[in-house]
Amino acid sequence: MVTTMIEKISQEDRQRLRELARKQADYAHSPAMAERLAQWKRHMDFQPGRPMIHLEMGTFEQEIIPLRMLCQGEEARRIERQLLDSFLNYELFDDDRIVPDYFGVSYQTFFTLFGQEITEDFAAAADGSQVGRHFNTVVSDLEADWEKLGPTQYGYAEPPEETRRRAEELSELFDGILPVRMVMGSVGAVPTQLLVHLMGMETMLFSMYDYPELFHTMMDRVAQDYLSYLDWLTEEELLLPTTGGEWLGNGSFCYTGELPGWEERARRPFTTKDVWGFMDSQETVGISPQMFEEFIFPCYRAIGERFGLLSYGCCEPVHSIWENCLSKLSNLRKVSISPWCDEEFMGRQLRGKRIVYFRKPSPSYLGVDRRLDEDAFRAHIEQTLRAAEGCQLEIAQRDVYTIHGDVEKARRYIAVIRECIDRCWNP
Repeated sequence: MVTTMIEKISQEDRQRLRELARKQADYAHSPAMAERLAQWKRHMDFQPGRPMIHLEMGTFEQEIIPLRMLCQGEEARRIERQLLDSFLNYELFDDDRIVPDYFGVSYQTFFTLFGQEITEDFAAAADGSQVGRHFNTVVSDLEADWEKLGPTQYGYAEPPEETRRRAEELSELFDGILPVRMVMGSVGAVPTQLLVHLMGMETMLFSMYDYPELFHTMMDRVAQDYLSYLDWLTEEELLLPTTGGEWLGNGSFCYTGELPGWEERARRPFTTKDVWGFMDSQETVGISPQMFEEFIFPCYRAIGERFGLLSYGCCEPVHSIWENCLSKLSNLRKVSISPWCDEEFMGRQLRGKRIVYFRKPSPSYLGVDRRLDEDAFRAHIEQTLRAAEGCQLEIAQRDVYTIHGDVEKARRYIAVIRECIDRCWNP
Protein backbone atom coordinates (compact mmCIF):
# COMPACT_ATOMS: atom_id res chain seq x y z
CA MET A 1 0.00 0.00 0.00
CA VAL A 2 1.33 3.47 -0.97
CA THR A 3 1.69 5.92 1.90
CA THR A 4 0.13 9.28 1.04
CA MET A 5 1.79 12.62 1.67
CA ILE A 6 -0.68 13.41 4.45
CA GLU A 7 -0.01 10.14 6.21
CA LYS A 8 3.70 11.04 6.35
CA ILE A 9 2.92 14.23 8.29
CA SER A 10 2.78 13.90 12.06
CA GLN A 11 -0.25 15.01 14.02
CA GLU A 12 1.73 17.85 15.58
CA ASP A 13 2.95 19.10 12.19
CA ARG A 14 -0.56 18.75 10.76
CA GLN A 15 -1.94 20.94 13.52
CA ARG A 16 0.76 23.55 12.90
CA LEU A 17 0.00 23.65 9.16
CA ARG A 18 -3.72 24.05 9.74
CA GLU A 19 -3.03 26.92 12.15
CA LEU A 20 -0.91 28.68 9.53
CA ALA A 21 -3.54 28.04 6.84
CA ARG A 22 -6.16 29.60 9.12
CA LYS A 23 -3.96 32.64 9.63
CA GLN A 24 -3.45 32.98 5.86
CA ALA A 25 -7.19 32.73 5.27
CA ASP A 26 -7.92 35.35 7.95
CA TYR A 27 -5.42 37.79 6.43
CA ALA A 28 -6.70 37.10 2.90
CA HIS A 29 -10.28 37.98 3.87
CA SER A 30 -9.42 41.03 5.98
CA PRO A 31 -10.63 44.54 5.09
CA ALA A 32 -7.01 45.65 4.64
CA MET A 33 -6.47 43.01 1.96
CA ALA A 34 -9.71 43.91 0.19
CA GLU A 35 -8.57 47.52 0.02
CA ARG A 36 -5.16 46.57 -1.36
CA LEU A 37 -6.69 44.26 -3.94
CA ALA A 38 -8.85 47.16 -5.11
CA GLN A 39 -5.71 49.26 -5.40
CA TRP A 40 -3.96 46.64 -7.54
CA LYS A 41 -6.97 46.41 -9.85
CA ARG A 42 -7.10 50.21 -10.09
CA HIS A 43 -3.37 50.27 -10.80
CA MET A 44 -3.54 47.77 -13.65
CA ASP A 45 -6.64 49.44 -15.05
CA PHE A 46 -4.32 52.47 -15.45
CA GLN A 47 -6.45 54.68 -13.26
CA PRO A 48 -4.85 57.51 -11.22
CA GLY A 49 -3.69 56.68 -7.72
CA ARG A 50 -0.67 55.93 -5.61
CA PRO A 51 2.16 53.68 -6.84
CA MET A 52 2.11 50.06 -5.68
CA ILE A 53 5.04 48.74 -3.61
CA HIS A 54 6.58 45.28 -3.25
CA LEU A 55 9.61 44.16 -1.24
CA GLU A 56 10.75 40.84 -2.67
CA MET A 57 11.72 38.62 0.26
CA GLY A 58 12.99 35.63 -1.72
CA THR A 59 16.62 36.75 -1.86
CA PHE A 60 16.91 37.19 1.92
CA GLU A 61 14.27 34.76 3.14
CA GLN A 62 16.99 32.69 4.83
CA GLU A 63 17.00 35.40 7.50
CA ILE A 64 13.22 35.35 7.88
CA ILE A 65 11.42 32.09 7.19
CA PRO A 66 13.61 29.42 8.86
CA LEU A 67 13.44 31.28 12.19
CA ARG A 68 9.66 30.91 12.15
CA MET A 69 9.43 27.27 11.09
CA LEU A 70 8.32 24.74 13.70
CA CYS A 71 7.43 21.64 11.70
CA GLN A 72 9.73 18.63 11.98
CA GLY A 73 8.94 16.50 8.93
CA GLU A 74 10.49 17.26 5.54
CA GLU A 75 7.19 17.36 3.64
CA ALA A 76 5.52 19.40 6.36
CA ARG A 77 8.36 21.94 6.27
CA ARG A 78 7.93 22.44 2.52
CA ILE A 79 4.25 23.23 3.04
CA GLU A 80 5.01 25.38 6.07
CA ARG A 81 7.50 27.44 4.08
CA GLN A 82 4.93 28.18 1.38
CA LEU A 83 2.32 29.17 3.94
CA LEU A 84 4.71 31.51 5.74
CA ASP A 85 5.85 33.03 2.46
CA SER A 86 2.25 33.89 1.61
CA PHE A 87 1.71 36.32 4.49
CA LEU A 88 5.03 37.36 6.06
CA ASN A 89 5.34 40.37 3.76
CA TYR A 90 2.07 41.64 5.20
CA GLU A 91 3.00 40.85 8.80
CA LEU A 92 6.56 42.11 8.75
CA PHE A 93 6.99 44.77 6.07
CA ASP A 94 3.49 46.09 5.30
CA ASP A 95 4.08 46.44 1.57
CA ASP A 96 1.32 45.89 -1.01
CA ARG A 97 1.77 42.19 -1.65
CA ILE A 98 -1.61 40.46 -1.43
CA VAL A 99 -2.12 37.45 0.82
CA PRO A 100 -3.85 34.89 -1.47
CA ASP A 101 -7.10 33.27 -0.37
CA TYR A 102 -5.89 29.85 -1.57
CA PHE A 103 -2.91 27.50 -1.42
CA GLY A 104 -1.42 27.25 -4.90
CA VAL A 105 -0.13 24.11 -6.62
CA SER A 106 1.50 24.30 -10.04
CA TYR A 107 2.27 21.86 -12.82
CA GLN A 108 6.02 21.38 -13.24
CA THR A 109 7.49 21.48 -16.76
CA PHE A 110 10.97 21.79 -18.24
CA PHE A 111 12.53 23.38 -21.32
CA THR A 112 16.08 22.23 -22.20
CA LEU A 113 17.49 24.33 -25.02
CA PHE A 114 19.15 22.21 -27.72
CA GLY A 115 18.88 19.20 -25.41
CA GLN A 116 21.95 20.22 -23.42
CA GLU A 117 21.69 19.72 -19.65
CA ILE A 118 24.10 22.26 -18.19
CA THR A 119 25.83 21.34 -14.95
CA GLU A 120 26.93 23.87 -12.33
CA ASP A 121 29.69 24.16 -9.74
CA PHE A 122 28.93 26.09 -6.57
CA ALA A 123 31.11 28.08 -4.20
CA ALA A 124 30.19 28.06 -0.53
CA ALA A 125 30.81 30.43 2.36
CA ALA A 126 32.16 29.28 5.71
CA ASP A 127 28.63 28.70 6.99
CA GLY A 128 27.85 26.45 4.03
CA SER A 129 25.62 28.92 2.19
CA GLN A 130 26.08 29.24 -1.57
CA VAL A 131 27.79 32.46 -2.62
CA GLY A 132 28.46 31.84 -6.30
CA ARG A 133 28.22 29.36 -9.14
CA HIS A 134 29.86 28.49 -12.42
CA PHE A 135 28.06 27.02 -15.42
CA ASN A 136 29.98 24.28 -17.19
CA THR A 137 29.47 25.37 -20.78
CA VAL A 138 29.47 22.93 -23.69
CA VAL A 139 30.01 25.27 -26.66
CA SER A 140 33.33 27.10 -26.96
CA ASP A 141 33.20 27.86 -30.69
CA LEU A 142 29.81 28.16 -32.39
CA GLU A 143 30.93 26.85 -35.78
CA ALA A 144 33.12 24.00 -34.48
CA ASP A 145 30.53 22.90 -31.91
CA TRP A 146 27.43 23.39 -34.04
CA GLU A 147 26.56 19.69 -33.96
CA LYS A 148 26.12 19.97 -30.17
CA LEU A 149 22.99 22.07 -30.73
CA GLY A 150 20.59 19.15 -30.84
CA PRO A 151 16.80 19.11 -30.64
CA THR A 152 15.35 21.15 -27.79
CA GLN A 153 13.50 19.06 -25.23
CA TYR A 154 10.48 19.99 -23.12
CA GLY A 155 7.79 18.22 -21.17
CA TYR A 156 6.65 17.42 -17.65
CA ALA A 157 9.21 17.63 -14.85
CA GLU A 158 6.65 15.85 -12.67
CA PRO A 159 3.84 13.65 -13.98
CA PRO A 160 0.65 15.75 -14.01
CA GLU A 161 -1.28 13.04 -12.18
CA GLU A 162 1.24 13.33 -9.32
CA THR A 163 0.70 17.09 -9.19
CA ARG A 164 -3.07 16.67 -9.10
CA ARG A 165 -2.78 13.97 -6.44
CA ARG A 166 -0.74 16.30 -4.26
CA ALA A 167 -3.36 19.02 -4.68
CA GLU A 168 -6.08 16.60 -3.59
CA GLU A 169 -4.13 15.59 -0.50
CA LEU A 170 -3.51 19.21 0.41
CA SER A 171 -7.23 19.87 0.04
CA GLU A 172 -7.79 17.12 2.58
CA LEU A 173 -5.20 18.65 4.92
CA PHE A 174 -6.70 22.15 4.72
CA ASP A 175 -10.33 21.00 4.53
CA GLY A 176 -12.67 23.76 5.71
CA ILE A 177 -9.87 26.28 6.17
CA LEU A 178 -8.07 27.15 2.92
CA PRO A 179 -8.95 26.12 -0.64
CA VAL A 180 -6.27 24.51 -2.81
CA ARG A 181 -6.05 25.71 -6.40
CA MET A 182 -4.04 24.80 -9.47
CA VAL A 183 -2.23 27.98 -10.46
CA MET A 184 0.50 29.25 -12.73
CA GLY A 185 2.47 32.46 -12.94
CA SER A 186 3.51 34.24 -16.09
CA VAL A 187 5.06 32.11 -18.82
CA GLY A 188 8.73 33.01 -18.98
CA ALA A 189 11.12 33.02 -21.92
CA VAL A 190 14.75 34.08 -21.41
CA PRO A 191 16.69 32.95 -24.51
CA THR A 192 19.95 34.81 -23.92
CA GLN A 193 20.19 33.51 -20.35
CA LEU A 194 20.02 29.96 -21.65
CA LEU A 195 22.60 30.75 -24.33
CA VAL A 196 25.04 32.11 -21.75
CA HIS A 197 24.61 28.92 -19.74
CA LEU A 198 25.27 26.95 -22.92
CA MET A 199 28.32 28.80 -24.26
CA GLY A 200 29.41 31.43 -21.76
CA MET A 201 29.27 35.21 -22.14
CA GLU A 202 32.39 35.70 -24.27
CA THR A 203 31.50 32.99 -26.76
CA MET A 204 27.94 34.26 -27.12
CA LEU A 205 29.00 37.87 -27.68
CA PHE A 206 31.92 37.12 -30.02
CA SER A 207 29.84 34.68 -32.04
CA MET A 208 27.72 37.58 -33.32
CA TYR A 209 30.90 39.03 -34.80
CA ASP A 210 32.68 35.84 -35.82
CA TYR A 211 29.69 33.91 -37.23
CA PRO A 212 26.83 36.38 -37.85
CA GLU A 213 24.87 34.17 -40.23
CA LEU A 214 25.24 31.13 -38.00
CA PHE A 215 24.18 33.20 -34.99
CA HIS A 216 21.05 34.32 -36.86
CA THR A 217 20.28 30.70 -37.68
CA MET A 218 20.71 29.74 -34.03
CA MET A 219 18.40 32.51 -32.84
CA ASP A 220 15.76 31.46 -35.38
CA ARG A 221 15.95 27.95 -33.95
CA VAL A 222 15.63 29.30 -30.41
CA ALA A 223 12.50 31.22 -31.37
CA GLN A 224 10.90 28.25 -33.10
CA ASP A 225 11.71 25.93 -30.19
CA TYR A 226 10.15 28.31 -27.69
CA LEU A 227 7.07 28.65 -29.89
CA SER A 228 6.80 24.87 -30.08
CA TYR A 229 6.98 24.74 -26.29
CA LEU A 230 4.20 27.31 -26.04
CA ASP A 231 2.14 25.22 -28.46
CA TRP A 232 2.72 22.19 -26.23
CA LEU A 233 1.53 24.07 -23.14
CA THR A 234 -1.62 24.93 -25.07
CA GLU A 235 -2.19 21.39 -26.31
CA GLU A 236 -1.72 19.98 -22.80
CA GLU A 237 -4.22 22.54 -21.47
CA LEU A 238 -1.73 23.71 -18.86
CA LEU A 239 -2.37 27.42 -19.34
CA LEU A 240 -4.33 28.91 -16.45
CA PRO A 241 -5.58 32.43 -15.67
CA THR A 242 -3.02 35.10 -14.79
CA THR A 243 -5.33 37.88 -13.67
CA GLY A 244 -5.60 37.66 -9.88
CA GLY A 245 -2.19 38.18 -8.33
CA GLU A 246 -0.19 35.23 -9.68
CA TRP A 247 3.59 35.70 -9.87
CA LEU A 248 4.87 37.84 -12.73
CA GLY A 249 8.44 36.82 -13.53
CA ASN A 250 10.35 40.07 -12.96
CA GLY A 251 9.14 40.80 -9.44
CA SER A 252 5.50 41.75 -9.80
CA PHE A 253 2.04 40.20 -9.89
CA CYS A 254 -0.46 39.35 -12.62
CA TYR A 255 -3.32 41.75 -12.07
CA THR A 256 -5.30 42.79 -15.13
CA GLY A 257 -8.81 43.14 -16.47
CA GLU A 258 -7.59 42.74 -20.05
CA LEU A 259 -7.22 38.95 -19.94
CA PRO A 260 -9.84 36.24 -19.30
CA GLY A 261 -10.17 34.72 -15.83
CA TRP A 262 -11.45 31.51 -14.27
CA GLU A 263 -14.98 31.85 -15.55
CA GLU A 264 -13.76 31.81 -19.14
CA ARG A 265 -11.22 29.07 -18.40
CA ALA A 266 -14.11 26.84 -17.29
CA ARG A 267 -15.60 27.19 -20.78
CA ARG A 268 -12.52 26.52 -22.92
CA PRO A 269 -8.79 25.77 -22.87
CA PHE A 270 -6.54 28.82 -22.95
CA THR A 271 -3.91 29.80 -25.50
CA THR A 272 -0.88 31.95 -24.80
CA LYS A 273 -2.91 34.95 -26.00
CA ASP A 274 -4.93 34.57 -22.79
CA VAL A 275 -2.02 34.88 -20.32
CA TRP A 276 0.86 37.08 -19.19
CA GLY A 277 4.36 36.44 -20.51
CA PHE A 278 7.70 37.59 -19.18
CA MET A 279 11.03 38.11 -20.99
CA ASP A 280 14.39 39.71 -20.30
CA SER A 281 17.86 39.84 -21.82
CA GLN A 282 20.26 40.89 -19.09
CA GLU A 283 23.12 39.13 -20.84
CA THR A 284 23.20 41.49 -23.84
CA VAL A 285 24.13 44.72 -22.06
CA GLY A 286 27.59 44.36 -23.64
CA ILE A 287 26.41 44.84 -27.22
CA SER A 288 25.22 47.96 -29.02
CA PRO A 289 21.53 48.79 -29.48
CA GLN A 290 22.02 48.16 -33.20
CA MET A 291 23.37 44.66 -32.58
CA PHE A 292 20.51 43.92 -30.19
CA GLU A 293 18.05 45.02 -32.86
CA GLU A 294 19.71 42.84 -35.50
CA PHE A 295 20.67 39.67 -33.62
CA ILE A 296 18.42 39.43 -30.56
CA PHE A 297 15.18 41.30 -30.97
CA PRO A 298 13.70 39.30 -33.88
CA CYS A 299 13.73 36.19 -31.67
CA TYR A 300 12.30 38.06 -28.69
CA ARG A 301 9.61 39.71 -30.76
CA ALA A 302 8.48 36.41 -32.29
CA ILE A 303 8.08 34.89 -28.81
CA GLY A 304 6.79 37.97 -27.00
CA GLU A 305 4.00 38.63 -29.47
CA ARG A 306 2.49 35.24 -28.67
CA PHE A 307 1.37 36.38 -25.19
CA GLY A 308 -1.75 38.28 -24.30
CA LEU A 309 0.25 40.75 -22.21
CA LEU A 310 4.01 41.05 -21.72
CA SER A 311 6.27 42.26 -18.92
CA TYR A 312 9.84 42.93 -20.03
CA GLY A 313 13.18 43.37 -18.32
CA CYS A 314 15.02 42.67 -15.11
CA CYS A 315 18.34 44.32 -14.16
CA GLU A 316 19.33 45.41 -17.66
CA PRO A 317 18.84 49.07 -18.69
CA VAL A 318 16.17 49.29 -21.37
CA HIS A 319 16.44 52.90 -22.49
CA SER A 320 18.95 52.20 -25.29
CA ILE A 321 16.73 49.57 -26.94
CA TRP A 322 13.42 51.27 -26.31
CA GLU A 323 12.84 53.25 -29.47
CA ASN A 324 13.78 50.67 -32.11
CA CYS A 325 12.79 47.51 -30.24
CA LEU A 326 10.67 47.41 -27.10
CA SER A 327 8.32 50.21 -28.13
CA LYS A 328 7.26 48.02 -31.08
CA LEU A 329 5.67 45.42 -28.76
CA SER A 330 1.97 46.25 -28.79
CA ASN A 331 1.17 43.91 -25.87
CA LEU A 332 3.83 45.37 -23.54
CA ARG A 333 2.24 46.38 -20.21
CA LYS A 334 5.20 46.54 -17.81
CA VAL A 335 8.81 47.48 -18.44
CA SER A 336 11.56 47.22 -15.84
CA ILE A 337 13.35 50.46 -14.94
CA SER A 338 16.44 49.09 -13.20
CA PRO A 339 19.08 51.03 -11.21
CA TRP A 340 21.15 51.24 -14.42
CA CYS A 341 18.34 52.67 -16.52
CA ASP A 342 17.91 56.30 -17.58
CA GLU A 343 14.88 57.09 -15.43
CA GLU A 344 14.12 60.48 -16.91
CA PHE A 345 14.27 59.22 -20.50
CA MET A 346 11.93 56.31 -19.76
CA GLY A 347 9.57 58.62 -17.88
CA ARG A 348 9.23 60.75 -21.00
CA GLN A 349 8.64 57.65 -23.15
CA LEU A 350 6.01 56.07 -20.87
CA ARG A 351 4.14 59.19 -19.81
CA GLY A 352 0.45 58.73 -20.57
CA LYS A 353 0.93 55.22 -22.00
CA ARG A 354 -0.68 51.95 -20.86
CA ILE A 355 2.72 50.60 -19.84
CA VAL A 356 3.71 50.42 -16.19
CA TYR A 357 6.90 52.25 -15.21
CA PHE A 358 8.15 49.30 -13.15
CA ARG A 359 10.90 50.80 -11.02
CA LYS A 360 13.58 48.72 -9.28
CA PRO A 361 15.40 50.98 -6.76
CA SER A 362 19.03 50.31 -5.94
CA PRO A 363 19.24 47.50 -3.35
CA SER A 364 22.24 49.15 -1.68
CA TYR A 365 20.21 51.29 0.72
CA LEU A 366 18.56 48.29 2.35
CA GLY A 367 21.04 45.49 1.70
CA VAL A 368 24.51 46.95 2.31
CA ASP A 369 24.58 49.19 5.37
CA ARG A 370 23.26 47.96 8.68
CA ARG A 371 21.69 51.36 9.27
CA LEU A 372 19.17 52.79 6.81
CA ASP A 373 20.33 56.20 5.57
CA GLU A 374 16.87 57.69 5.32
CA ASP A 375 17.96 61.00 3.82
CA ALA A 376 19.87 59.36 0.98
CA PHE A 377 17.11 56.85 0.36
CA ARG A 378 14.45 59.58 0.28
CA ALA A 379 16.45 61.44 -2.34
CA HIS A 380 16.70 58.23 -4.39
CA ILE A 381 12.95 57.58 -4.26
CA GLU A 382 12.00 61.20 -4.86
CA GLN A 383 14.11 61.18 -8.01
CA THR A 384 12.01 58.27 -9.25
CA LEU A 385 8.77 60.02 -8.34
CA ARG A 386 9.81 63.05 -10.36
CA ALA A 387 11.01 61.00 -13.32
CA ALA A 388 7.81 58.90 -13.42
CA GLU A 389 5.37 61.80 -13.10
CA GLY A 390 2.44 61.13 -15.43
CA CYS A 391 3.29 57.41 -15.63
CA GLN A 392 1.68 54.40 -14.00
CA LEU A 393 4.36 53.75 -11.38
CA GLU A 394 5.08 50.54 -9.51
CA ILE A 395 8.06 50.07 -7.18
CA ALA A 396 9.57 46.65 -6.53
CA GLN A 397 12.64 46.26 -4.35
CA ARG A 398 14.62 43.27 -5.57
CA ASP A 399 18.13 41.81 -5.18
CA VAL A 400 18.48 42.47 -1.46
CA TYR A 401 20.51 39.52 -0.19
CA THR A 402 20.59 40.49 3.45
CA ILE A 403 18.75 42.84 5.77
CA HIS A 404 21.23 41.92 8.52
CA GLY A 405 18.38 40.24 10.33
CA ASP A 406 16.76 43.62 10.96
CA VAL A 407 13.06 43.31 10.16
CA GLU A 408 12.34 46.77 11.54
CA LYS A 409 14.81 48.32 9.10
CA ALA A 410 12.96 46.66 6.20
CA ARG A 411 9.59 47.78 7.56
CA ARG A 412 10.89 51.32 7.92
CA TYR A 413 12.20 51.11 4.36
CA ILE A 414 8.67 50.58 3.07
CA ALA A 415 7.34 53.32 5.35
CA VAL A 416 9.86 55.80 3.90
CA ILE A 417 8.68 54.99 0.37
CA ARG A 418 5.09 55.62 1.45
CA GLU A 419 6.06 58.92 3.08
CA CYS A 420 7.81 60.04 -0.12
CA ILE A 421 4.74 59.12 -2.16
CA ASP A 422 2.41 61.00 0.18
CA ARG A 423 4.60 64.10 0.00
CA CYS A 424 5.79 64.12 -3.60
CA TRP A 425 3.70 61.94 -5.90
CA ASN A 426 1.82 63.77 -8.61
CA PRO A 427 0.08 61.16 -10.79
